[in-house]
Amino acid sequence: MAISVDVIPNRSSPPAILLREAWREGPRIRRRTIANLSKMPPEFVDAIRSVIKGGVVHGSLAEAVSIRRALPHGHAAAALGTARRIGLERILHRSRSRKRDLALAAIAARIIAPDSKLATARRLSPKTADSSLGSMLGLGQVSGNEMLDMLDWLRQRQPWIEKSLANRHLGNGTLILYDVSSSYMEGRCCPLAAFGHNRDGKKGKKQITFGLLCATDGCPVAVEVFSGNTADPSTVALQIAKLRSRFGITRLALVGDRGMITTARIREDLEPAGLDWISALRNADIRRLLRPSGGGDAPLDPDALVADAVAEIASPDFPGERLMVCLNPRLRQERERKREDLLRATETELQGIAETAARNRPGPSNRDRINRSLGARGNRRKVLKHFDITVGEGSMTFRRNTAGIRAEAALDGIYVVRTNLPADAIGAEEAVEAYKNLSRVERGFRHMKTDLRVRPIHVRTEEHVRGHVFLCMLSHYVEWHMRRRLAPLLFQDDDPEGAKARRVSPVGKAEVSERAKRKADTKRAGDGYPVHSFRTLLDDLSSVALNRVCIPGGTETELAVVTTPTRLQAFAFELLDVNPAQFVPIRMAG
Repeated sequence: MAISVDVIPNRSSPPAILLREAWREGPRIRRRTIANLSKMPPEFVDAIRSVIKGGVVHGSLAEAVSIRRALPHGHAAAALGTARRIGLERILHRSRSRKRDLALAAIAARIIAPDSKLATARRLSPKTADSSLGSMLGLGQVSGNEMLDMLDWLRQRQPWIEKSLANRHLGNGTLILYDVSSSYMEGRCCPLAAFGHNRDGKKGKKQITFGLLCATDGCPVAVEVFSGNTADPSTVALQIAKLRSRFGITRLALVGDRGMITTARIREDLEPAGLDWISALRNADIRRLLRPSGGGDAPLDPDALVADAVAEIASPDFPGERLMVCLNPRLRQERERKREDLLRATETELQGIAETAARNRPGPSNRDRINRSLGARGNRRKVLKHFDITVGEGSMTFRRNTAGIRAEAALDGIYVVRTNLPADAIGAEEAVEAYKNLSRVERGFRHMKTDLRVRPIHVRTEEHVRGHVFLCMLSHYVEWHMRRRLAPLLFQDDDPEGAKARRVSPVGKAEVSERAKRKADTKRAGDGYPVHSFRTLLDDLSSVALNRVCIPGGTETELAVVTTPTRLQAFAFELLDVNPAQFVPIRMAG
């Protein structure tokens, strides 16, 4: 005998749902209706059907399954999956070890939730975890001392890791971007901490200086940490030695800004090493081009320049170099406006000083007060050089130095790119474009200082500081690959060729592609998905949870169940080529 729930069609009326039993009498099958379930709720009918099939009916969902814990998982899976997809695990070390797993976890944690080493250890430990990162790597309990030991291990591995990255992204005859930035320190115990040129706006805090080497597409390759009072040009020699000896690159062109690759560095470091370079002239060097040389005309005539065009010249003051002169009319207008605003503000300040001087009693002490006020207040905006000032014992007069202002304004919007590369190796416009690619290194610094929080630095020893900065560079390396893959869902331009086609000249204003403009206007991607910033997209992915599920009445073994992604989340994982359930264990220890 068998019992079943049958659905009997009833023409134009709703079908009849019958609980029936069936048995065999000889060759015939007999059926009998036990109950009519047509008026019963659908969930009641489903429960009866489940019991007939051998299932168990519970009064509530909590009796059927227990969710012990739900950890944010999607953003951790995206970062860790990308690191594994690009082969970073094997770059860190060929053999798996706890230190390698800790390093990989710290790199991913820097992307999803940057924090101090002690806080990161707590985020990775099972009892205090705020993501599934530690569970995916099976780290167990993590201590702060282990994180510091991991920094020491990572610092020892830095030469081999950077060489592997250089083999991937650099080669003979390539352009290499190099720039320097700084980061402030907490405390006074680190030997590298010193007062220097502060780029963070943190007065009264010591800092460190670090230089970043990138490929032409902005991909970070190597980083070096220097004392906080190290001048930018003095870091070039060490980078040359790294490129030649450690990376084995013998033929390359180093691209650096005009404060980095100076004439002295070219003469003392680059030329003896036989390296090519691309840089720019300082304002004082550009003024030398306005002076006639050798009895002829001046190499540079500002009035003959064409806006948004590149003019190549040569000068005996810079033998063996090609000089690409560029005129940016938008930059010229902006500098004229800014100079006029500063001059007017300084005139107001000087007028106040003159009125105060007129009210005081004439004499040497009044003249001294005027001079002190000029030093403290008059040159606050750094344009006092454009005024002719006469100070007496009872008064002060001033007027603009129109000749000096005109001389400075003649160079507004003009910059000169210099290189020793021949014309058959790189064209004039390509050289200007290569120099402007330094903005990609600056963008890397911005990501490291904001998204990855290289600052403030809380570790104290010199090796730990170097390891911390190197860890942030590796996180930037992973994030750089993630941003490229996720570009269709981000506000950044995912059609660089389209943007380049819209730009008439490398001197002209940077343009965005039609696709990027459409994304910015509609706030929607091509497939209708909402456009995100990188950080908000990670926040969205974090809602994909790793659930620790336990069945009541069974063993204490917990099952790992990943939340089903939304359409947007599934598309993001598809772009990253990452399966959020791939590295999740089927069972988790209770």
